[in-house]
Amino acid sequence: MQTLLSLSHSPSTPHFPNFTPRPKYLPQLHSFNTFSLPPSSPLHLTDTKSPPFFISSPKLASFRLLAASISDARSDEPAKASELVKTLQLGAMLALWYLLNIYFNIYNKQVLKVYPFPATVTAFQFGFVSLVINLIWTFNLHPRPSIRGSQLATLLPLALAHTLGNVLTNISLCKVAVSFTHTIKAMEPFFTVLLSALFLGQMPTFWVFSSLIPIVGGVALASMTEVSFNWIGFITAMAANVTNQSRNVLSKKMMTSEEESLDIINLYGVLTMISFMFLVPYALLVEGVKFSPSYLQYAASQGLNVRELCVRAIFSAFCFHAYQQVSYMILEMVSPVTHSVANSVKRVVIIVSSVIFFQTPVSPVNAIGTAIALVGVFLYSRAKRIKPVQKTN
Repeated sequence: MQTLLSLSHSPSTPHFPNFTPRPKYLPQLHSFNTFSLPPSSPLHLTDTKSPPFFISSPKLASFRLLAASISDARSDEPAKASELVKTLQLGAMLALWYLLNIYFNIYNKQVLKVYPFPATVTAFQFGFVSLVINLIWTFNLHPRPSIRGSQLATLLPLALAHTLGNVLTNISLCKVAVSFTHTIKAMEPFFTVLLSALFLGQMPTFWVFSSLIPIVGGVALASMTEVSFNWIGFITAMAANVTNQSRNVLSKKMMTSEEESLDIINLYGVLTMISFMFLVPYALLVEGVKFSPSYLQYAASQGLNVRELCVRAIFSAFCFHAYQQVSYMILEMVSPVTHSVANSVKRVVIIVSSVIFFQTPVSPVNAIGTAIALVGVFLYSRAKRIKPVQKTN
């Protein structure tokens, strides 16, 4: 009864035996900065701003660092995944580029071997590409360019060089092995440097000039020991180097104005269509009409019937267009120097694959010369990255 009475008189403070109520002046738990403990106490706080629950500062800092690292790792996961996707995409594009080049060179050589009319074959390839480009424009897969008169005057010499480069390459492929043609075409950097110095006034650096030495020496060594060596094949491959690099140098010189420039896909398409119009009259004048039954029968007697000849010609034209487009797509993904290195590797892949497929006899000295030239091409692509030292006054 007494207990009940005491409870009724003190509703806010329960009564227990030996219980002493806490005075109101004692600090609350969250007000650590209003009192201190003796240094000997295990609960002594040296920092008045220490957090509650008596967590030591080193442990708290470690905890915060771990939490931050986990957060950063999680935030980096999408970026790493994106980089991985881009790397895989680039690898797939390079593999496709190399594969299309291999098939183009194999099919093209098979067609030219039984149908030795390079101007007609090249005109067919240009015509096929022109058809594909017009379909791309028709279905709005790429914006159609509007060509003005001033642009056309600029494009005509480029188209002429584009035409000659492809025709001369096919003439070389008619006369010599695919591997030898591409070994000679490894000298493209030499003519790039030469023509850039003559027309653009761009003098090569010491490292660029040094990289040309193994290129020239390797091609000379491979040419002296080439089993399929033919002067027409050798000269036309060299001339193809000159015309192709002239096209590149002229494009740099003439397409510098934004008003006159085209994007690279439209430039390729327009040049190919103009080249087709250039080449059809030349092919008819020089080689005549070569689609008669007698010429097709001659091709059949060399190992390919009419159906096989047409299928390989279409496939070679398709690969010719496709590898150009893939090359431009890769160029948009990487720097020009990286693209040049990939192009050097591509030439190695073409040479090795053609030697294996066509069982081309290769002597040890010939293989060494080809390897030296290709190493020189790789060194040239690396030397282009070295910027000349600016002289200070």
